[in-house]
Amino acid sequence: MFGRNSETWLIVGLGNPGREYENTRHNAGFRALDILASKLGCKVDKAKFQGLYGQVNYKGRKLLLLKPQTYMNLSGRSVLQLSAFFHVPPQNIIILFDDISLEPGRLRLRKDGSAGGHNGIKSIIQELGSQEFPRVKIGVGAKPHPDFDLANWVLSAFTAQEEKALQPALERAADAALAIVELGVPEASNRFGGMK
Repeated sequence: MFGRNSETWLIVGLGNPGREYENTRHNAGFRALDILASKLGCKVDKAKFQGLYGQVNYKGRKLLLLKPQTYMNLSGRSVLQLSAFFHVPPQNIIILFDDISLEPGRLRLRKDGSAGGHNGIKSIIQELGSQEFPRVKIGVGAKPHPDFDLANWVLSAFTAQEEKALQPALERAADAALAIVELGVPEASNRFGGMK
């Protein structure tokens, strides 16, 4: 099905498994990946590599879609296992995840960089031994005040108004991941990174 020289990419949505976490801020990555899977007609239902994954051919490339099932703080274990098995280099691993420094509805694309306080990204950097992987940050809004507990905030649900702003952003996050595969981060960022 896939040519021998076809490029392989891994697109990962971060989140926590379990119904109680489904619509929390921390699960924006899962939700964006679900939208991407739906657009590609790809089932993300194979249970392996401490995650759920699927694969699909996209414009001559092999795309692997992954939802780690390790809980957020250990996401890197699942990413490492799958990427090692399929020989995917960090530069071809795209992470979709929540960002509290952006308001709901905003996206920001990055070619690489530090974890910025995000435990899922921290785990991936630690396991891969590299920061050189592209990422699509999905705005989920800042804490209501500095003393508010961060864990409680990222595990809280969106307001109806935030949800309205978030939905189109999740769609664009899915499209942005495909744009990175096709065009690279700088061009994808021009198209998606500055959009409200």
